[in-house]
Amino acid sequence: MAIIEPYEQPIVVFTDGAAKGNPGPGGWGAIIVTPDGHVRELGGGAAHTTNNQMELTAPIEALTHLQRTPGAVAIYTDSTYVIRGIREWIWAWRKRNWKTAGGIDVLNRELWEQLAARVAARGKDAPQWHWVHGHVGIAGNERADEIANAFALRRHEDLYNGPLIRYPLPILDVPDDTSVPRRPPGSSSGGKKAPPYAYLSVVDGKPMRHATWAECERRVKGRSGARFKKAMSEADEATILRAWGCRPEDL
Repeated sequence: MAIIEPYEQPIVVFTDGAAKGNPGPGGWGAIIVTPDGHVRELGGGAAHTTNNQMELTAPIEALTHLQRTPGAVAIYTDSTYVIRGIREWIWAWRKRNWKTAGGIDVLNRELWEQLAARVAARGKDAPQWHWVHGHVGIAGNERADEIANAFALRRHEDLYNGPLIRYPLPILDVPDDTSVPRRPPGSSSGGKKAPPYAYLSVVDGKPMRHATWAECERRVKGRSGARFKKAMSEADEATILRAWGCRPEDL
């Protein structure tokens, strides 16, 4: 775990989203830490939404809040959907007039366009995207998740707005490795059994892909109604997710 030093700190943002039922009531949360030592928590909700819509709304709202604040931005999220979408998929979607490779309309187009516009508006200060494991004790991720779930449940949540020195969480403790996990190979040589493609879990309607069983187990342990399973291929993953009422793009 690394600690971002004040003299080298960009604007640090943690974001998360949640939906109860997916679709159902949802919420988003964001935490913004500026280099001058100020922390601002943001949150909101919607009566009928999806997890992915809330995952997208969180960085949109954070970047909207930062429209008049110059400087480098580092956004930390546990959503590979958001990171891969804004860094990779969106270029092909635009070329295909917002169609998937299969000719289907891209879901959440309006939100993707809003997020792309907020990113483009920052110019040279366009955010750097960082992936973090969800629910493994990373303070910023855990707190953003708390805020998102509070709004999804329509529960009152006090949002902090004040100096970093009085903030009760080690918000600037971030993982050393924040790269989006690579998908494991679908086969191996030497006649050995192929490793799993991924480990899958779903908690409160929110699916997640894990690179190891230990990560999957940490997420589901003690969580009522949680489900988990090993997927051996991309097709197997899609079948499992559909059986759970989810879709591959929800990851």
